[in-house]
Amino acid sequence: MTTTHPPTHPAPAVDPGRWPDVARVPDVPLRAAVAARLLRRVAARRGLRVELPGGGTLHPAPPGAPVLRLRRPQAFLHRVGEGGLIGFGESYQAGDWDSPDLVALLTELATAPETLVPPGAQRLRRLYVRRPPAAELSTAANARRNIHRHYDLSNELFALFLDPTMTYSAALFPTGPRQEPLAGWEGLPAAQHHKIDRLLDLARVGPGSRLLEIGTGWGELALRAAARGASVVSLTLSEEQLALARRRIADAGLADRAEVRLCDYRSAEGRYDAVVSVEMIEAVGRPFWPDYFATLDRVLAPGGRAALQAITMPHERMLASSRTYTWILKYIFPGGLIPSLRAIDETAARHTRLRVTRADAFGPHYAETLRLWRERFTAHAPQVAALGFDEVFRRTWELYLAYSEAGFRTGYLDVQQVLLTREEAVA
Repeated sequence: MTTTHPPTHPAPAVDPGRWPDVARVPDVPLRAAVAARLLRRVAARRGLRVELPGGGTLHPAPPGAPVLRLRRPQAFLHRVGEGGLIGFGESYQAGDWDSPDLVALLTELATAPETLVPPGAQRLRRLYVRRPPAAELSTAANARRNIHRHYDLSNELFALFLDPTMTYSAALFPTGPRQEPLAGWEGLPAAQHHKIDRLLDLARVGPGSRLLEIGTGWGELALRAAARGASVVSLTLSEEQLALARRRIADAGLADRAEVRLCDYRSAEGRYDAVVSVEMIEAVGRPFWPDYFATLDRVLAPGGRAALQAITMPHERMLASSRTYTWILKYIFPGGLIPSLRAIDETAARHTRLRVTRADAFGPHYAETLRLWRERFTAHAPQVAALGFDEVFRRTWELYLAYSEAGFRTGYLDVQQVLLTREEAVA
């Protein structure tokens, strides 16, 4: 693995004040040696092409194999040796490695990830796996700060890669003969509206409905619900989203039907015929799921319906990751955890009168949504820079979007629209 050849590309400039753990290259030779052996094993078993700076390869690989292009092999190995998957991500942020097809590489690595590390080496996880920091738990005191770190980056930033509906969740596309999502960028707004309308239909939102939305986004669902004749209260902790959502609602002439409040879900007030929440439960955090579902139960009027759109993962994987500090938690979504459908069902049943009565999965549609976002984000790199975001930020978000897309392509992640009703209302 050792090479004297210089990197083939210059490293991004890393601001140590903004990115302290990306700027720092650890010195852990024994762990780096273990990482080198693991890299050889993974590359051989998964058929990866690992390219070295001088033009050579780690070992022969089949034509068309996913490519891991090492620019600074030693920095890569020391980061991975010290931090595991967090180090792997930070190594990409720093420019230690790259790939001509990042999604293809991550899709291969995300396929049966439990088989990547041999059973004997699994015991070494305790050397680098950390618990999520208490300061990032989504308590009432911390939740606004967690949301601020992601959703308050810049409305202009999100507008660069989202479609005109400013919807930041899985779209629901028309499908082909094999149920694969069909659409391109031009069809994304209609696919987002289809997703929203299906969720509103699931909650039976119509003229005169009193609707609570937990997690406003930039207001598209509130707009469509108000246009149906519903009376909408929408809650958010993002000041950036609050301002734009209110402006969009006012511009549409619907301010008399839709109100956006800066409010934690735990402080929700009133009684509603329906509650909807789109991809917000992932930010709640496992310790607070009982509070979240208790809020739904508390504010729902008799006969009310709660319709959630939630990213999910298999239950055993959720349990394994629930106490692990991941790269995504560190750099993208602090304080959260993706639930399983079983966890949603069991938490609601244990702490409320609500029961899951329907769940519809459409994970491949999220993979397609993410592909469109990722391509737009990459194409707008100069505009991202013009907004004041550096190259490390750009690489961070490229990895996040590609990693997420790979998760949905492999089935490691799914997305579901879930209906919850009270037991007495099921019959």
